[in-house]
Parts: sequence; structure tokens; C-alpha cells
Amino acid sequence: MISSLLYFLAHLQLYLIPVIETLGGWIYIAIFVLIFMETGLVVFAFLPGESLVFFASTLAAVTGSSLDIKILIPVFFFAALIGDTVNYEIGRNLHKLPFFKKLLSEDKLTKAQAYFDKHGGKTVMFGRFVPLIRTFIPLISGSARMNYKRFCFYNLLGVLLWVFLGSSLGYFFGQFDFVQNNFSIILVTFGLISVVPGLIISCYRFMKKRTAV
Repeated sequence: MISSLLYFLAHLQLYLIPVIETLGGWIYIAIFVLIFMETGLVVFAFLPGESLVFFASTLAAVTGSSLDIKILIPVFFFAALIGDTVNYEIGRNLHKLPFFKKLLSEDKLTKAQAYFDKHGGKTVMFGRFVPLIRTFIPLISGSARMNYKRFCFYNLLGVLLWVFLGSSLGYFFGQFDFVQNNFSIILVTFGLISVVPGLIISCYRFMKKRTAV
């Protein structure tokens, strides 16, 4: 059982490529949906949007014909851009919900508006590079009534930089022979590393609750 699992993880690439080839164009739709959900819906902030961009681009370099980087880049871009815009619109309409008025007082809303009037541009642009936080920034921008055109401009710049850096670094990474020969192990290793912070936080909360009891 364990040996079979280890073999599967060590040769993940051999299983991924047939799945991608079977899905065909649907793989791009699946990637679009995942990135859109991560950026556009706060309940899916845990999804690995950044890792997906990087490793899909790496896989495009490793597999060649299975994934096309020329298709992936616009998929990444429009999924993130549309997701952020939807998230902004949700935030802009939150004031219509009764619980929102109780949650955010008029004083706090005024302070948020003042902050986004002054620092909203760089917050939107550079916040895109911070996992979890990037999902909430468009929502807060909308609820704080940040100017829509200003939000769109800086969001466009942020998404362009995010996609360019993530896809180009991933594709460049996939050019190395070492990566191509050990892609499965590298993918699993990075996946485990990305889970570690969440496990540490969960363990800390569990220990804190036990100590409190």
C-alpha cells in the first residue's frame, strides 16, 4: 500500500499527462474556474492560485504539447481579472445586507474609505502577490467605495505582473533537465511545503485550546 503510494507520487507526471490529454480543452476551463474562484469568491481563498499558475506553466514546458503556454497565459489573466472585478462588485453591494451594517460601523467605513483614497492603488496592485490577502482586497476595495476606474487600473497592472512573473518563472523553471527528469518529486515536495504553514497554525490552535481547557 505505502510502496504503491510512493511510486504514484514519484511518477505523478506519468499519470498527469494522460489525464490532461484526455481532458483536452477542458483543462484550460478547469484552470480558469479554479483561479476565478480563488480571486473572485472569498470562501475559496484557500485555493492555490499562485502555485497553479507556476506549476501549470512548468508543466507546459515539461510536457510540450499537453499544455500550451500561449493559451495558459490569457486563461490566467482573464480568470484573475474577472475574479477580482466580481469580488469588487460583491464588496460594493455589501452595504445592502443588514448584517454588514452591524459588522462595520460608519466610523470604520469612513476610515477604510480614507485609506483606499490614499493607498488603494498600491494596496490593490501589490496585494495580489500575497496569498489569502489578495482574495479579500478587491472585496474591501468595493465595500470602501474605492473609485472603480482607479481600482480597474491598478488591478490590471497587478494581474499583468502576477501572471507575467508566475508563468514566465514557471516556464523557465521547466526548461531545466533536472526539473524535467524529477518533476513529480519537485511537485510533491512543493505541495508538502505549501501545506506546512497551515498544519503549524492548526497545531498551534489545537494546543492553545487544550491549554485553555
